[in-house]
Amino acid sequence: MEIYEADTIDKYNKYFGFETRHPLVGIVKFDGDTGRANHCMHFGFYALFLKKTSGCKINYGKTTYDFDDETVVSFAPGQTVGIYNVEDGPAPEAIGLLFHPDFLHRTPLAQKISQYSFFSYASNEALHLSAEEREIVQDYVSKIARELQHPIDRFSKSLIISNIEVLLNYCMRFYERQFITREEMNNSTMSRFESLLDEYLDNGKATDDGIPTVKYFADKVCLSSNYFGDLVKAETGKSAKEYIQLKMLQYAKSALHDPRLSTKQIAERIGFRYPQHFIRFFKKQTGVTPREYRLQIN
Repeated sequence: MEIYEADTIDKYNKYFGFETRHPLVGIVKFDGDTGRANHCMHFGFYALFLKKTSGCKINYGKTTYDFDDETVVSFAPGQTVGIYNVEDGPAPEAIGLLFHPDFLHRTPLAQKISQYSFFSYASNEALHLSAEEREIVQDYVSKIARELQHPIDRFSKSLIISNIEVLLNYCMRFYERQFITREEMNNSTMSRFESLLDEYLDNGKATDDGIPTVKYFADKVCLSSNYFGDLVKAETGKSAKEYIQLKMLQYAKSALHDPRLSTKQIAERIGFRYPQHFIRFFKKQTGVTPREYRLQIN
């Protein structure tokens, strides 16, 4: 399928037949008759869609979650997204907020936008809203839409930016709620992560493939790196990278109790190619070098 380059909001609007009221920000509405059946698009801007999924039941393992209201899916600049209508399914209905990175230029939100990690979640990691949450999202999208209909003045940009930021903050809150709602799924994922991480260090994989990465484990549990990282953070209070490093440190400390293992051997077992990098890592985590740690425990 040919990829359509939607590097500007105007190009996106022209593809679907929407009016462009502002070159850097827009609200679009798919009412079932609007749009194209199947398409593949490369985004040059941020997009957040509130998509209807009436009667949708989401299954994760043996747990069923009934979210009969709406879902939010979001995309970031540089992502390529394929949209495929479900055969014999209802016509797609959605409202979308689009905003270009240039619109954020010289605003505090430009410095914070990377914190909204859900823009890099996979489509199957959508945000499932309650009725109350849906109303909040719709309210802020409506506020932005009304502002776009107002003649542009010196307050326009700051008001739109403020509403976008509040909406994004609400989405972050809703995702944290979702991590709690799906506790059984999260516990299963964390158990799998723990087993994979132990296996990686115990079976010599680190020696061959290097320091364990967040992406490696996210791929193994079939999640995007950002969603996986946020899940680990919600469950443990630590980032996925910090959690991995903590496991590496525990493994290193245990190995240092064995006088037969050299610093170089231990470094290799947790993925370091060079002992000096391991020494730097260990001292940063503990305040002492591996050699000093050994002296303390002997």
